[in-house]
Amino acid sequence: MTTTDETEKKPLWVGIEEKLLELNPGELSGQAKEAAIQKIVGELDNEGFNVSRSGGKMMQLRWAMDDMLKVGRPLMKDFNDAIAALSLEDVPDPSSATSKLIANLGETWEELKKVECRLDIIRIVEETRLDLLVKKAKELPENESIRFLIKEQLEPEVIINKLGITEEKLAEVVAEIAKEKAERERVTNLLEKVDGKSDEEKVKHLITNNVTEELIIELAKVDQAAINNAKKAMEEEIKEQQRLAEEAAAKKKAEAAGPALEDITPDDMIDHIDSIREIMEFSEVEKEIRTMCEQSAIPQCLVDIAVSDPDKLDELEKKAEG
Repeated sequence: MTTTDETEKKPLWVGIEEKLLELNPGELSGQAKEAAIQKIVGELDNEGFNVSRSGGKMMQLRWAMDDMLKVGRPLMKDFNDAIAALSLEDVPDPSSATSKLIANLGETWEELKKVECRLDIIRIVEETRLDLLVKKAKELPENESIRFLIKEQLEPEVIINKLGITEEKLAEVVAEIAKEKAERERVTNLLEKVDGKSDEEKVKHLITNNVTEELIIELAKVDQAAINNAKKAMEEEIKEQQRLAEEAAAKKKAEAAGPALEDITPDDMIDHIDSIREIMEFSEVEKEIRTMCEQSAIPQCLVDIAVSDPDKLDELEKKAEG
């Protein structure tokens, strides 16, 4: 006699019904019925159920046999058919699914209404749900299949074993999910800062903070048109900012260059030319001359003349002196 892990997990009523499923009820009469019972007893004993040593177990087998002959088919056939017909939509809650299954089959099979059977059926329904989840997961791309089972709250060991993946692969997907969760939290916090603002302002704020369009649509609850409109408005704002920046830069450059030649007063002209001559005595290198002239706030127009046509400085000086 042997005792296996399967026997330890399998309840006696299931073991009995599986044996009855192998029989043909139409051939069980007289001695054939008793022979079938004794054969089943021997098989169950070999599987560790010890039926021959228990009057209660023997009666349970005989009652199950009588029920099968009365109905004309084994309980396990109806039970297996009912389990096979289950879909994921039927088993979101194994306990509720079990109640429904027992209610349907219990009209024919009173055995299933027993409390001890309910616990066994819940386990079977849970295993069926797991098989259905794994089947659906395997129809998805690898990462999506892992995500699907994680979302269904399966244990890591189960996911690894059922999908045949490594611990490293599971850890990689878990890390991706954690990163996405952190990003969603970041976006949620960003949205809190613009609570009460218009959709366009919210979208602009999120775009500015490098949020993907998918998350903007989902968390800001806007459509693609709102994103497109916000982008267009932002482009126009950027163009205006660039225009203003260019104007400011031009103004700054003009201020740095100083007044035009015709706007320099005679006295300032003489002072600037004297300063240029002192600088040119110090250096003949154009870059150095320009740098020192800039530091002395000499108008750009005079600096250009000094490095390109220094003799013209004399002419300007005489004109300034009158």
